[in-house]
Amino acid sequence: MAQELISHKVLSLDFWQDTVTYAGSVMPTGTIGCAVLNISDETITRLDAPCMILNQLLTGFSAKNVDMQLLPKAQEAGQAIIHALHDVPPFSHLNRNQFEDYLMQAFSEKAFTELNEYLQLSMEQQALSGVMGTQPLAALLIRVIPVLGHLSYSLRHYKMTLTAFAEFLQENAEIRTPVGYAAAFGQFFNENATLEEINPSWMALTNATVQYVPAIRPGNSEAQLVKRMHFVSFVGMFRADLFEGLCVGHAPRKCAVCGKWFLTTDARHTKYCSGYAPNDKRGRTCRQVGNLRGREQRELAADHPIRKIYTKRFNTITQYLGRGTLDEQTAAVMKVLAKSKLEKALQDNDYAQGSYATEMEQTALLAEAKANRKQ
Repeated sequence: MAQELISHKVLSLDFWQDTVTYAGSVMPTGTIGCAVLNISDETITRLDAPCMILNQLLTGFSAKNVDMQLLPKAQEAGQAIIHALHDVPPFSHLNRNQFEDYLMQAFSEKAFTELNEYLQLSMEQQALSGVMGTQPLAALLIRVIPVLGHLSYSLRHYKMTLTAFAEFLQENAEIRTPVGYAAAFGQFFNENATLEEINPSWMALTNATVQYVPAIRPGNSEAQLVKRMHFVSFVGMFRADLFEGLCVGHAPRKCAVCGKWFLTTDARHTKYCSGYAPNDKRGRTCRQVGNLRGREQRELAADHPIRKIYTKRFNTITQYLGRGTLDEQTAAVMKVLAKSKLEKALQDNDYAQGSYATEMEQTALLAEAKANRKQ
């Protein structure tokens, strides 16, 4: 089980056409990279303390001796990280129980003892151990400690830079095509950036490996040839997924209702995500609330068909009154009736699409006004 944290399930992605598979879940490419943009600053701040504890273990790598007294603190730090992230997308895709089991193995007395033995080996002996798999717990710790120890720092820089890039795409809606994304990427990032350049916006994928393997994707019965990428960090994995998404026309967009980032998969200017709208007592989604707002905004426009009928009738009544062919009392009643029918049409779509226009005809409205005056 110790090898699971090093293998495909935790730090690898399968790319196939415009989808990505992660931890048994298939989704549009770019989904997990987009989800990271929604991790709150408060959550990342909660990671600072446990990550700092795990970073203390890194000093033992160069000193060839990891302090066993740090073991209880390392165990607590691992649990704190899991607790902070277990229900936060995209980490929520991971099986929490399995992940806790992996960390229990990693932060154990046996693992620390094995790591210290491994650190005493020569480079040639360490390489042989890696090939033969004779010290799997040491290999697990060497992989896990940097991954988790650098997590808060790298998440913070990922959000800082890639949120700015996402906002750049948001402000330039006309470029929401694969070609437009490529041009935007070139404008936003320095095309001549080097691996030595200290630039958190790039955080180059120097340690990613790629394989092409046949894999049975969840929900399928036959194998597909997929591009499987293995990473040495969560953030490298998230960034690769976001950029792979751009290559196929997928990009983040901020929901106009809840303010969260969601992934668009075509060139349409979608404004709303499909999540639940905050503070909506009826439990509607942002898309439902947004569509309703859009309709209301359209209905407020003077040239909306419902309002055009009302405006035309109001002007006709005023003209008849000015010509003297309509008395003031009847005209006043007709205007009240016309306003009430407009308000009903704005509230009742069936009425708006049904008898509204007929009832607003001059002759029909005049007959109703006269009938009301006789009552």
